[in-house]
Amino acid sequence: MQIDKEIDTRGLNCPLPILKAKKALTDMQTGQLLKVVATDAGSMRDFQAFAKQTGNELVEQQTAGVEFIHVLRRR
Repeated sequence: MQIDKEIDTRGLNCPLPILKAKKALTDMQTGQLLKVVATDAGSMRDFQAFAKQTGNELVEQQTAGVEFIHVLRRR
């Protein structure tokens, strides 16, 4: 999987990871992939809801230790 842009939201709590992802996605082209690394456990459900609301595809979510990784495809 080729990531086009990655943002680090470690240490930030809701809603900041979502807001930073939303801002990053506006600068991206349709079909590009955004990787978001977060430490907020609530980000797992937040990104699921965000994807449904915005129409961006949530390609992958995974947990790596204390980090939560989300990959979104720009609509």
